[in-house]
Amino acid sequence: MNPTAPGRVCPLRYRYGAQALAETPTREATTLYVVGGLYGNGPALDTIEQLARTDVQGSQPPVLCFNGDFNWFNVADREFAQINQRVLAHDAILGNVEAEFESPADDAGCGCAYPDSVDGAVVDRSNQIHRQLKATAHRHETLRRRIAMLPMFARYRVAGCRVGVVHGDADSLAGWRFDVAALADPAARPWLLSAFRQADVDLFASTHTCLPALRHFALDQGHQGCVVNNGAAGLPNFKGDLAGLCTRISTVPSPHPVLHETRVAGAYVALLPVRFDAERWRAEFLAQWPPGSAAWLSYFQRITAGPTFAPAQVLAAA
Repeated sequence: MNPTAPGRVCPLRYRYGAQALAETPTREATTLYVVGGLYGNGPALDTIEQLARTDVQGSQPPVLCFNGDFNWFNVADREFAQINQRVLAHDAILGNVEAEFESPADDAGCGCAYPDSVDGAVVDRSNQIHRQLKATAHRHETLRRRIAMLPMFARYRVAGCRVGVVHGDADSLAGWRFDVAALADPAARPWLLSAFRQADVDLFASTHTCLPALRHFALDQGHQGCVVNNGAAGLPNFKGDLAGLCTRISTVPSPHPVLHETRVAGAYVALLPVRFDAERWRAEFLAQWPPGSAAWLSYFQRITAGPTFAPAQVLAAA
């Protein structure tokens, strides 16, 4: 395995360091939806916007923050324009998918920085998908330039909870240290403690790794920190369940069904199922990625049956 091959490499421009989150301006929110990995799924976006419309606290509607990879399967011009126009009406940060729109070469491929555990054929197909998507993006100059101006991270305060919103992890846009397996590794504790301290947050909200996780960690002086990774808003996250997931952070409990809800520094933090129209999405996907195409080979099984992952694994003890 070549660690510098396209799709494996993590470009230096992706690395910001946890301290950068402590220095970015804070936005106040009563309710914050963090939507990672929409992947160009229009029906999922419909559902998320409907959840938000029915989750108004007083006169304050939820803030929606799309934390990257809101593009992926939307290679048709109409779908690309619609998804990006709607997402950019809200808060958003870059994912590796969007960051690589501006790369003059394809040396980083899709920019996913896939670990060794991901098969090389999957990496190659991801690079093929991104090349096609990038060509679409370059036909939409105004949208592409707006996307290029997005930050790599954001900072919010909900109740007393300081929230660092990232795509990958505390140090890098394409980092994998908030992956469900990495969070369970005891050897990761020193880095995690340092990340919370340097970023000056109580909660990290991430995505990127395509599988969800929610973990509490004991920090200094009896404080608790939490990492919530929503997996994917636009893809199934569990075997036999076709719903996506997004993260809800609020001063009050969720009015919608949750996978799990916990408290972090005075805020309610939930993983919220996104039960979109799966039949409509399947048809829209196949219209853009017919059988035998790169995306069909890599994702159609997950779209129709879900990954080999169970809800209990989200909350497994670290």
